[in-house]
Amino acid sequence: QRIAHLLDLPIEILFLILKKLDNIDVLYSLFGINNQRLDIVAQQQIFSNILSFVAISQSTDDICSISDSILNRFRIDILPRIQQNVKSLSVESASIECILGSGIYPSLTELEIFNFNREIVPRYFTGEIFMSVELKRLA
Repeated sequence: QRIAHLLDLPIEILFLILKKLDNIDVLYSLFGINNQRLDIVAQQQIFSNILSFVAISQSTDDICSISDSILNRFRIDILPRIQQNVKSLSVESASIECILGSGIYPSLTELEIFNFNREIVPRYFTGEIFMSVELKRLA
């Protein structure tokens, strides 16, 4: 009896399976696991062009930031490697500095900010971090 492993599947089948997952989950799960094939799959634009760093509570429908450990891994390891592919970001106001400060996003055209905080968010629209996003590209 032959057991098929995930790595035995054709790349097209892997894409179909991984597209059913959230891009953040794909990137977090596949980056840096010492498998060149999965690393190449994870770096495809299809998984790095739209990123949502917010979570919706299933019980209350509240919007909250994803965990600090996940944010830190993205900030340190993942975003610097995929920053050129990112076209859309969804962030919670408490994590905006972590995400926008992690790189320069030359392809960014959409920025969604959840739980907008009038004290936190405005400093990024005038500071160096936001200017690196190239304000003229945001619609």
